[in-house]
Amino acid sequence: MQSGPGNGVAGKQVVLTGGTNGIGLAAAEALVARGANVALVARDRARGETAAERARSGAAGAGPGPVVDVLVADLSSQADVRRLAAEVGSRYQRVDVLVNNAGAIFGARRMTADGVEQTWALNHLAPLLLTTLLLEKLRAGAPARVITTASDASKNAEIPFEDLDGTVAYSRGPGPGRGFRRYGQTKLANIVFTTELSRRTQGSGVTAYCFHPGLVATNFNHGNGAFMALAMALIKPFARSPAKGAETLVWLAEAPDDEIDNGGYYFDKKPFGLPAGATREGVGARLWDLSEKQVEGPAPHPAG
Repeated sequence: MQSGPGNGVAGKQVVLTGGTNGIGLAAAEALVARGANVALVARDRARGETAAERARSGAAGAGPGPVVDVLVADLSSQADVRRLAAEVGSRYQRVDVLVNNAGAIFGARRMTADGVEQTWALNHLAPLLLTTLLLEKLRAGAPARVITTASDASKNAEIPFEDLDGTVAYSRGPGPGRGFRRYGQTKLANIVFTTELSRRTQGSGVTAYCFHPGLVATNFNHGNGAFMALAMALIKPFARSPAKGAETLVWLAEAPDDEIDNGGYYFDKKPFGLPAGATREGVGARLWDLSEKQVEGPAPHPAG
């Protein structure tokens, strides 16, 4: 029987969103260097091809040519997420590791064509929808792992059950802080999604993990105005490198099963305390049910 991700990633198939820069690109480079075949999901094909070539260039000594593919999708669009899942399903015999890494901060409230606030659509609904659409493929090739990039921005957040469209989040306080507030809510949703997914797939061979990459020096949050650009420039000297931020992601993809806990939240390869908003009674089931309605599709239920 083929070994799972916990026995290393050489020869395994990884699907990675948000892999064109930052920790996603650093993770792709590290995974390919370890012999993994990686499908990079990019919004822009040209940027995706550049990232893929960079990942391939570091694969010397990784064995007989890891394959790096580029798949194009706008993950804030549910139609694109569905198309992407269909492409992955038809293109790959198995998916050993699904990495939900794509995410963004938006300084102003914007709605998608699906009628969903954009930060919520990209950061939370896209991972949930993509994962559930690929769940049968993940189960069929189990053991398999789902890894989602969260953030310590979730620390003081709550799931916005009464503000899913972001009206309140984007109307309170000074303008620049609104985007960070909404971002924190979506990162909390990533953690709750992970814990709930681990519960719903218990015993299936599919396990779920999330991690905080730390403060990373990337192009993240650019394009949101002068204030946001200045804020990122000021914190850059204190930030870690993308490679350092990606270390825990790569470790979660390849660590032995007995070193990591299904549903766990990690930082620097160690368990990280769940934010209070992730431990509220019933929060996982409630978030899942509401999210399922927003994507208008089936989601997995507890095994058995």
